[in-house]
Amino acid sequence: MTIQLSDQPLLEWAGDSLAIGLFEDAVELTGELATLDQKFSGVLKELIAEEEFKGKANSTIFTRVNPGSPVRKLILVGLGKPDALKLDTLRRAAAAVARVAKKQKSKILGFNFPLWNNDPAASAQAIAEGIELALYQDNRFKSEPEDKGSQIETVELLGFSGQEAAITRANQIVSGVNLARELVAAPANAVTPITLAQTAQAIAKDHGLQVEILEKEDCEKLGMGAFLGVAQASELPPKFIHLTYKPEGTPKKKLAIIGKGVTFDSGGLNIKGAGSGIETMKMDMGGAAATLGAAKAIAQIKPDVEVHFISAVAENMISGRAMHPGDILTASNGKTIEVNNTDAEGRLTLADALVFADKLGLDAIVDLATLTGANVIALGEDIAGLYTPDDAVASQLEKAAQTSGEKIWRMPMEEKYFEGLKSGIADMKNTGPRPGGSITAALFLKQFVKDTPWAHLDIAGPVWTDKENGYNGAGATGYGVRTLVNWVEGSGE
Repeated sequence: MTIQLSDQPLLEWAGDSLAIGLFEDAVELTGELATLDQKFSGVLKELIAEEEFKGKANSTIFTRVNPGSPVRKLILVGLGKPDALKLDTLRRAAAAVARVAKKQKSKILGFNFPLWNNDPAASAQAIAEGIELALYQDNRFKSEPEDKGSQIETVELLGFSGQEAAITRANQIVSGVNLARELVAAPANAVTPITLAQTAQAIAKDHGLQVEILEKEDCEKLGMGAFLGVAQASELPPKFIHLTYKPEGTPKKKLAIIGKGVTFDSGGLNIKGAGSGIETMKMDMGGAAATLGAAKAIAQIKPDVEVHFISAVAENMISGRAMHPGDILTASNGKTIEVNNTDAEGRLTLADALVFADKLGLDAIVDLATLTGANVIALGEDIAGLYTPDDAVASQLEKAAQTSGEKIWRMPMEEKYFEGLKSGIADMKNTGPRPGGSITAALFLKQFVKDTPWAHLDIAGPVWTDKENGYNGAGATGYGVRTLVNWVEGSGE
């Protein structure tokens, strides 16, 4: 599929389907749209009346135009209230149109959408992202793809001529999102610590990044006892991934993105039982997937910021070598941890990754992890929890998420709750009481960052959706990639 920019007048456009965005309670056709309706014998006005179309956000209606017309079908999509127009409004409306056009077997699709904030570049990028994200199909593991219908071949954005750079940027970002989607969606026998390391190496080779893969022996020398405690039961070796993007000139900032990379989580000896969702635990590397997806996108965009992409990757399995409940692990900063639950393993891998990043002399660190079910209980499945003691980093991430349309909500870092992590025989336990579980998890991670501004994103909810949701189809969402890219670029301003 090719997305093209056009300055061709609306009344002269020809193709299979023409999509028109209308605001809520402002569906009366005026000006150019009234002339277009006259050209098509009043079919638009009739369609709006028959379907009682009000222009509510993401609502769509369509109709066939008379035979011989230069446009085969007309699609109307609601944009909601004009004063509530956001970039994500355009992104979601474009996704809704793309799905309708595909079902209607349209090969050439035109868009007539308004601008957000008089910004043609941001608007064009958002529309392109919505189309590309919605039309993504992952058929890697099907012998015969279910989707055999005709594909959209060309999309033309009317009135956006000259915004080629915005479309290129959308393509670069979506390539990272789709990589993250594919990594999360793949089963644990396809995505292992070894294949994640190979993915990092491929990104480095294709896009000119530096890459270092620390093996088990390297991690032992660095004293990464928390990470290696999680990894010790698996037959597959752990891999510590460190990718680095460096701009050509002097970087304006130096940042790190750390992703939890547990490629399968059995729960360890605190094994997940039936009904616990153990079959979905291939998703427990969603943070690492977002980290690698962001690396792929950022390497193409080339911001003036140095970025380190880090993940301590392992399986959490069961064998005669497995760590026991009650074991004491020593992290690479010397902190000792009493493991009172082997199913709280992600924070153990992140602990050593945070210590590693903290020594790099960075301006900020952000980690992402499918860390706690408690965060899903608190915020639902669409919203990630943001935990940080640093107001500046919080503000940067909130702004980046608002632009991307990925939802986050800042949660409290209630220091008193750390009392629940105290151990009688070690510096801390790896889990506290059930109340405030996502907060105590964040407070645990905080113990492994000494000098660097830091934020933690708990993405356990939005990393996956069971049904079509906006521009995400059922399955892996690639959550976090677009927010991370925006954060990195905003940090360089």
